[in-house]
Amino acid sequence: MKIARIETFMVAPRWLLVRIETDTGIVGWGEPGLEGFAEISRTAVEHMSEYLLGHDPLQIERHWQVMTKTGMYRGGPIFASAVAGIDQALWDIAGKYANMPVYQMLGGPARDRVRMYGWVGGDEPSELADAISLQLEAGFTAVKMNASGRMRVSPTVDDIDGVIERLSAARQVLGPHRDVAVDFHGRFTLAGSICALQVMEEFHPLFGEEPVLPEHVHRIGDVVQQTSIPIATGERLHSRHEFLPALQAGIRVAQPDLSHAGGITEVRKIAALAEVYDVQLAPHCPLGPIALAACLNIGFSTQNYLIQEMSLGIHYNEGLELYDYLEDPSDLKLKDGHIERFTKPGLGVDINEAAVRKAAQQDHKWRAPQWFHDDGAFQEW
Repeated sequence: MKIARIETFMVAPRWLLVRIETDTGIVGWGEPGLEGFAEISRTAVEHMSEYLLGHDPLQIERHWQVMTKTGMYRGGPIFASAVAGIDQALWDIAGKYANMPVYQMLGGPARDRVRMYGWVGGDEPSELADAISLQLEAGFTAVKMNASGRMRVSPTVDDIDGVIERLSAARQVLGPHRDVAVDFHGRFTLAGSICALQVMEEFHPLFGEEPVLPEHVHRIGDVVQQTSIPIATGERLHSRHEFLPALQAGIRVAQPDLSHAGGITEVRKIAALAEVYDVQLAPHCPLGPIALAACLNIGFSTQNYLIQEMSLGIHYNEGLELYDYLEDPSDLKLKDGHIERFTKPGLGVDINEAAVRKAAQQDHKWRAPQWFHDDGAFQEW
């Protein structure tokens, strides 16, 4: 069996999909897009396709090594995302070839279902209660929200009160038996994060995410030492090597993104490394159904798995939902806040190719917002 054809599709809301076809007719799908840089990710996939065409798709580890190390230069979100999507598609092919789900090829199930959480915003605290109620109605038992909107370099009393207001509103809707995670989104300074975390403790968040920027990961240990809230990070770390300092610093939750951190091949190694540090996984995934299916295959087969992000109802989707490119939406349906273990071979979901090709006729140009402080200096979004 040989790789015969590789295609990419830019589709709404902000996704890049890759389709890899073999000379036997088996097709695998992946999500290699880096949000806001999908066109560049597409070029990287096309570059890697020069090597892949004509090769055996089942030699996944060999291909991963070649794609990540050929040309001497390595790493970074563009390369890692391109490799990630291709890697997902190759695992999808391998599972279909073997007629078994990918998690079965990774050693079999460690659990029967994975707990999910949904996004509820939080930039505007007045909208939180309604947003949380909608996600509870959709079937979630846990949600994630922003700790703040635009944040001053040095948080004021009013800024910190806003953090309390948001969490208080969330807890009133959720009650004591459901969970809320809080995302700092890198908006706070080190000192600001510590201050905010200390006032958040009474609300018992599931975790506090990205309290420092990835370039300041060498200081995340200072945050860990100042709070009882489990600290999470990792959506902007792209390899086990980049995760190592954060693990050594004492984070409690690792959040690799299956579409940005080298795919299934690398994230299962990140999971094994995290297990050494008694750290659980909660992969970042505000993306599409293929990325989510890849995450879940790791979740089904990995012991130290806490919870999984799901983009159902997320504001990025804007009229298009997570299920719209699936042949059977029930593949990713929630049941009691969880998704049940897949039975279909490969990644476990069937992509509606006609819908993808139609959507790709209208190219998207999604870009991240640009924020600025009152003095005109750049503000982290």
